Amino acid sequence: MSNLLGGYLSATFNPLSGAPTTVEYLVVAGGGGGGSDGGGGGAGGLQQASNFAVATGSAITVTIGAGGAGGVQGSDSVFSSITSLGGGKGNTNVAGSSGGSGAGAGPNGTSYSGGAGTSGQGFAGGSNNTTAPYPSGGGGGAGSVGLNGTGSISGAGGTGVCSTITGQRVFYAGGGGGAFTTEGASASAGGAGGGGAGGAVAFGGVSGTANTGGGGGGRAGAGGSGIVIIRYPASQSAPTATTGSPQINFADGYQIYTWTSSGTVTF
Repeated sequence: MSNLLGGYLSATFNPLSGAPTTVEYLVVAGGGGGGSDGGGGGAGGLQQASNFAVATGSAITVTIGAGGAGGVQGSDSVFSSITSLGGGKGNTNVAGSSGGSGAGAGPNGTSYSGGAGTSGQGFAGGSNNTTAPYPSGGGGGAGSVGLNGTGSISGAGGTGVCSTITGQRVFYAGGGGGAFTTEGASASAGGAGGGGAGGAVAFGGVSGTANTGGGGGGRAGAGGSGIVIIRYPASQSAPTATTGSPQINFADGYQIYTWTSSGTVTF
């Protein structure tokens, strides 16, 4: 719409409505590494919500958790007061470790359970099977438990969670698949959301996908690094400052900031 004023065309101007007081967030931690002998790594903890209050004038912390190397816990991711816990590490011949999502149990003739997940962030890993060839459990995901080892098949990684915060459907935080370490057993796939597949006697586990928080596949697959994403209406003002080089996009009437490296944001 426009108005003709004094012979000049003057466009209607709609100013921005000021700094946001709330944002929507997705905070995904680093995935845990798969065990050197089989258990799938747990996915990084995932938290998402809308209407999260943010202050103006002060830098808000953004921390991106690293994925754990094989047999190493994932690191936490942080946005303001929200902390998502790193995924549990796969262990050798014992129970899986707890974390944002728990790791799968390693191969053994003794029964072991998968590690526990954290309520509101992820699910438990799968248990091992005590009968030869002793298949391992899969790592838990943000959306479901890791599967148990059964018969001669190791457990698949738990499914992650699908988010549309970027304007697209993307899965995050899938668990790592269990491996096999003796002939006659089969490895399993990682969960949707970047979980790595389990390895075999002759090759290592697949690493979780970077910036998804996916767990590493059993047999020492590394966990995927985490990610932090926020969005708020495009009608509101841009931040006064950011660090960590966030990617900036606009979709569905929102401005969207995505961090894959640690930094800050100030409104």
